[in-house]
Amino acid sequence: MPGRDLRFSIDRGGTFTDVFVEAPRSDGSSKQTALKLLSVDPQNYPDAPREGIRRILEQLTGKKHPRDEKLDTSRISSIRMGTTVATNALLERKGERCALVTTKGFKDLLYIGNQARPRIFDLEIKLQDVLYESVVEVDEQIVLPLGDEASKRAGKNPTRDSEIYPIEGKKITSQTGEVGIVRRSPDMDSLKSALKEVLENGITSLAVVLKHSFLFPEHEEQVGALAKSMGFTQISLSSEVMPMVKMVPRGYTAAADAYLTPHIMKYIETFESGFSDLNDVQLSFMQSDGGLAPTNRFSGHRAVLSGPAGGYVGYALTTKWHGYDTAKLQLIGFDMGGTSTDVSRFAGSYEHVFEATLAGVTIQAPQLDINTVAAGGGSRLFFRAGIFQVGPESAGAHPGPVCYRKNGYPAITDANLVLGRILPEFFPSIFGEDEKQPLDVEASKQALQKIAHEVNEQAKSTGQPEKSVEEVAMGFIKVANETMCRPIRALTQMKGYDVAAHALACFGGAGGQHACAIARSLGMKTIFIHRYSGILSAVGIGLADVVAEEQAPAAEALDQSSLEGLNKRLDGLEAAAKDKLVEQGFKRDELNTERFLNLRYDGTDVPVMTQCAEGDDYAKAFEETYKREFGFVLEQRSIIVDDLRVRATGKAVALPEAKEVTEDPGKLPEPDKITKAYFEIGGLQDTAAYLLKKFKPGHEILGPAILIDDISTIVVEPKCRAWITANMDIKVDVQRPEVKKEDLLTECDPVQLAIFSHRFMGIAEQMGRTLQRTSISVNIKERLDFSCALFGPDGSLVANAPHLPVHLGAMSEANRFQLRYYTEGPGKDEGIQEGDVLVSNNPQLAGGSHLPDITVITPVFNQGKIVFFVASRGHHQDVGGITPGSMPPMSHTLAEEGAAILSFKLVKGGKFQEEGITKLLMAPADLKEQIPGISGTRALNDNLSDMKAQVASNFKGIGLVTALIEEYTLEVVQAYMHHIQANAEQAVRQLLRDFSKDQGLKEIDTVSAEEHMDDGTPIRLAVTIDRKEGSALLDFEGTGPEVFGNTNAPPAVTYSAIIYSMRCMVPQEIPLNQGCLAPLTVRIPPHCLLSPSSEAAVVGGNVLTSQRVTDVVLKCFKAAAASQGCMNNFTFGDSNITYYETIAGGAGAGPGWVGRSGVHTHMTNTRITDPEILERRYPVVLHEFSLRKGSGGAGKYRGGDGVIREMEYLRPLTCSILSERRALRPYGLLGGHPALPGLNLLLHRDGRKVNMGGKTSVQVKAGDRIRILTPGGGGFGAPEDGEAADYREGENQGVEKAVADRAAKWVKEHSAAVRSGGSVARYTSEQESA
Repeated sequence: MPGRDLRFSIDRGGTFTDVFVEAPRSDGSSKQTALKLLSVDPQNYPDAPREGIRRILEQLTGKKHPRDEKLDTSRISSIRMGTTVATNALLERKGERCALVTTKGFKDLLYIGNQARPRIFDLEIKLQDVLYESVVEVDEQIVLPLGDEASKRAGKNPTRDSEIYPIEGKKITSQTGEVGIVRRSPDMDSLKSALKEVLENGITSLAVVLKHSFLFPEHEEQVGALAKSMGFTQISLSSEVMPMVKMVPRGYTAAADAYLTPHIMKYIETFESGFSDLNDVQLSFMQSDGGLAPTNRFSGHRAVLSGPAGGYVGYALTTKWHGYDTAKLQLIGFDMGGTSTDVSRFAGSYEHVFEATLAGVTIQAPQLDINTVAAGGGSRLFFRAGIFQVGPESAGAHPGPVCYRKNGYPAITDANLVLGRILPEFFPSIFGEDEKQPLDVEASKQALQKIAHEVNEQAKSTGQPEKSVEEVAMGFIKVANETMCRPIRALTQMKGYDVAAHALACFGGAGGQHACAIARSLGMKTIFIHRYSGILSAVGIGLADVVAEEQAPAAEALDQSSLEGLNKRLDGLEAAAKDKLVEQGFKRDELNTERFLNLRYDGTDVPVMTQCAEGDDYAKAFEETYKREFGFVLEQRSIIVDDLRVRATGKAVALPEAKEVTEDPGKLPEPDKITKAYFEIGGLQDTAAYLLKKFKPGHEILGPAILIDDISTIVVEPKCRAWITANMDIKVDVQRPEVKKEDLLTECDPVQLAIFSHRFMGIAEQMGRTLQRTSISVNIKERLDFSCALFGPDGSLVANAPHLPVHLGAMSEANRFQLRYYTEGPGKDEGIQEGDVLVSNNPQLAGGSHLPDITVITPVFNQGKIVFFVASRGHHQDVGGITPGSMPPMSHTLAEEGAAILSFKLVKGGKFQEEGITKLLMAPADLKEQIPGISGTRALNDNLSDMKAQVASNFKGIGLVTALIEEYTLEVVQAYMHHIQANAEQAVRQLLRDFSKDQGLKEIDTVSAEEHMDDGTPIRLAVTIDRKEGSALLDFEGTGPEVFGNTNAPPAVTYSAIIYSMRCMVPQEIPLNQGCLAPLTVRIPPHCLLSPSSEAAVVGGNVLTSQRVTDVVLKCFKAAAASQGCMNNFTFGDSNITYYETIAGGAGAGPGWVGRSGVHTHMTNTRITDPEILERRYPVVLHEFSLRKGSGGAGKYRGGDGVIREMEYLRPLTCSILSERRALRPYGLLGGHPALPGLNLLLHRDGRKVNMGGKTSVQVKAGDRIRILTPGGGGFGAPEDGEAADYREGENQGVEKAVADRAAKWVKEHSAAVRSGGSVARYTSEQESA
């Protein structure tokens, strides 16, 4: 009688559950069985994994296992499961009810987060709500004292400062050696009373997040003990869940754990209840890091990528074939499903990230770097504004694509079906009312024919040839493929790898239909498709290691003297991790361990989790990784240890080996069908379709061919060759055919328009990644305060990755000025030569924004002529002037703000002109006699390094542009440059026509708006719209004169505000380029606030007036009520240390939405420093960062609230505030009420309270505090009965209906869009929130 011989591996996905079973044979091999079933089918079974086990037990044993009886486990050895239970609960917000316990003053911290908005062009700011229902504040405080030794934080004389202002309280020391002072211990009596109310409300799950608990966990432990004694069943202490610095992500992680773990445990209990006895069955679950954990160690925050992690492990461990050294393989995982596609990279070791965002929740935990793209088989197809678009909306499983017979939407699956790449007779017949019908080919053709009609109607109007339904379907496939190629390029190139050197490991239900085209586009030569590619996640779960991890914080420099202590701590963590695995039955001497130090250079915030393979030379390993990813090392910087980590693994199963084909397979089997299929190469052609099971190892199949098994379809395209390996996997060799360039057309094709839009944007994005990798300063490398763009030969914007809004229009003018300067200006005789690189930052004369923003411009030559420009603009940390940081709040002239460069050849004839640029940057020091306290740049080395990085970024852009020209010809590339600009132009023209019509304007009519700066200076705008032409004149006549201050804004900043506003109001995705401005004529009177003299100070114009110009434009178009209209620029420091931040406020409400509270709006999107990082690096105590309740304007849709930020200083410093909206309130619209203005308060240590005003510098003493209350956003629509109505209730009443209808329709259409995830998405998010 067989014993426990069955090993089950299960992936419970959102739509399907995959079950993979292995039963060992006497010869050492194993019999494998696979099963796929619906994850949710309540009419037939309560739980899909259990049902899958039941069916396979019946199949293998021949015995009945009735559904209403508990399953017999006598044959089951192990059950391993990956599940989307946690992911779905997070996405659908269906987790456990929970509450948050946090330090007093921070109840809204996780709501505000990093204060950045996710999509910079969305006027309706959408962010996921918090996971907890209520908040309990604990009146406790631990302060990090200055210490005894001089440092940047402590100052030159910390002992004296500490005597002047001693911090009273109990002194404590953390395990890192850092000292804290307990000013206030938790008030347990009041806490008990508050927690009692939470319990009475039916909540039994708590997340506890106290400031600095990663260092000093005692207060959290006290709270946890009290909560446990009161009856709370789930208590997630952030210091235990993830003991790492940063209160916000650690708080999110603890909240996710409290929200998800009880939910997961309930599911596990339900699952286990269906079995007779699981005591002798190894039950484990897949974690996000690619390792397995037993039930009692499986927690919510480590489960969010449980299913995708199985796929990663699956391809990483099974992609191998005989004759190739697996150790040399570099792989790209390509998992294309119904709603999205996961891409990842493996090259001998798992690639992890330690902070990632899913469904608006940032989770701090080891996770495989899996990047999710909103493109899958269910991605919807659109023809919008003359361009093909795929996704991000998905048809989902219900109603699904049109072919599912559920009145669905045209999707990628329909396109593949119409092209003959999916054969209905080989696809399960599970559709229709009786769930027995095949895929509906005719319905798909009709849906695509409808889109083809729209395409051809436009083609007639432009004289273009019509497209067949197959050509339209193929067009959508090409656009989808390019959408998926972009993140793969980013994933490799952003880390310094060559994408073409990788093999494509393809799996997932839809991946095989696109793999050849994807690989060809990326220059890859090899595709590998596992025989179980359709259920590879389940296979990977079966092969995964059992993992235990231990982690602890640190805070010391890495050197020989610290290494001994670090190794002792690592030894302790290693022993603890091994103990966990020994408890699960592993032998200690069979375990493998990996030891890591989380390292960063002193003064930076880019840690690298570093493993040392040999010896203890962590510094060498860190520098090798850092140089590969970022292009350089910092020679004179100490290396700081932030965390210690140990990963212990127990290998439960042997990995499969690649076998050699030893027998002649004989001739190919006869095709099961000869069908007509359409391909990009060759069009419609006869294509052989085979069932995979008929092949033998060694068979080779020439494309075109379609290979079919029970769970997937693989398309072998023309010029590709498939080979069946000894393990019955499929290896495809891809040939990249020569393109006949004479066949490429310059006429506008809507498919090519979409592809070129992706390619142009990809150039700007990759330039940005190069700049981020090779730069050195915090502003560029970490805050990502830069923009990169591609320009035409006339300097017009072609593509600008969505970086900083305030750079958008300004960079084009900077390019055009340099072109004029060297063709008709002072540089005419010298001209621009190949090998030259130009640099400039002058705001008034040369298209700059403010002096710290330095623009580096490089021409792209082709056959001796300039055919494009590439440019990068970065915020340098200092360019001289009267204050460190070059952003003085009280400047009156441009000279006081730093070095102003009109034009200079940074590189001349290929040589970097270091001496010349140094002289320019140090020039302000020559004005010392006229301007007291002025200095040249205080960061020359960083300036030079960052400029070299900008040159490298531009060089990358040149290479990509050159490659594009070689691929398509110069004529075609430049033609599509113009086509893309024309496409954006038409979208803006349509916006103007729609607005004119909706507002009931005459054919040529004017709308106007006026706003005032706090000093009373008016900004007036009259927009005259010509509906027939779809054009507008934006006239700022009547705007106040230049001011004796720094709120003057150079014209380029006004253009940036206009192009940003127009892009926000266009109700569809369009490429951002010069076309957005083409229908607009802008008239700015000379010598006014928006066109100041060349000597005027402008630093406030860039950060404040830009916001007010945006308000005026949006007010004219009645698009939204005013947002806070300010960036709240706040700095403090002395000669040793400087800190700069911008602070969030309220967003304005609009037609159909309430304004978001505590968020950055419009022309900025900078992130704010985490409270723990702030206090650890600077001599401050942050007392409060919360929402300013009631500061948003009332209305039918209420404006968002501002924030309160209060900071105490531990030693004397200079503090400066540069702000607006302190006197005048942000306006409401269409009857909405205005918001409250902001307020800046200085709270003296002796109790005095002083209003600082909007723009000032003050000297604070130790113990003083500054309290900043930021403005709210205006309300939209008249309040009902004096109060703002509920969100979305009666959203089209009482406001202008046509505007509201269009806005609400857009909101509805985009509410279900899939969002991307992974490190690439995180980079993009950070770039949009620079």
